[in-house]
Amino acid sequence: MESSNYKILLVDDESDILEFLSYNLKKEGFQVSTAGDGKEAIEKAKKLHPHLIILDVMMPEMDGIETCEKIRSLPEFSDVLISFLTARGEDYSQIAGFEAGADDYISKPIKPKVFISRVKALLKRSGRVSGEGGNASNGLISIGNISIDRERYLIIQDGKEFSLPRKEFELLILLVSRPQKVFTRDEIYSSIWGEKIIVGDRTIDVHIRKLREKIGDDYIQTVKGVGYKFVDAAN
Repeated sequence: MESSNYKILLVDDESDILEFLSYNLKKEGFQVSTAGDGKEAIEKAKKLHPHLIILDVMMPEMDGIETCEKIRSLPEFSDVLISFLTARGEDYSQIAGFEAGADDYISKPIKPKVFISRVKALLKRSGRVSGEGGNASNGLISIGNISIDRERYLIIQDGKEFSLPRKEFELLILLVSRPQKVFTRDEIYSSIWGEKIIVGDRTIDVHIRKLREKIGDDYIQTVKGVGYKFVDAAN
């Protein structure tokens, strides 16, 4: 897909940052819209259905974390990409961002070329991960009491349907693609985030924990010092 086909929503309470980032994205051919706060961002997202939302963390009234959580709570945005843009330190912001359902985290200040590169890398990897684990037909992967509908971006478990944020969904499909295989942390980083995306050391841990909270603790096993593997908890 060409840049002109991608819609990006920039959200920041500082107008000069919006103008600067918007200018550089438009130069690359992206369709860009802006919002000055979280509330406006949610309203614009509903109208525009962007492919990527870039959120500042520190905003008045509704900060980026809360905005991200509200967007992720809406079914129509289960597969939208969300990246935070902030100057805050990693210890709080990055972990809190991934907890809220973010796909990436960009620290500012950032040079225009680096910013554009990160955006392109994110969008390049926005295609859904395919897998061959379990019994796959018509975009559906089934293993144990879990079915993954790749076409609708849904998880069906015990007759109930629910959605996952994009990175959790891709991580689950990666693990399910080869049950019992131990995926190393490096393999997971490379497959889900890409070698050009730099994320904190706890990123995988956060996503694994959130997956376990949603599908159950027994499906994903930790192999200490190596990585993670998916097992059929019913067997």
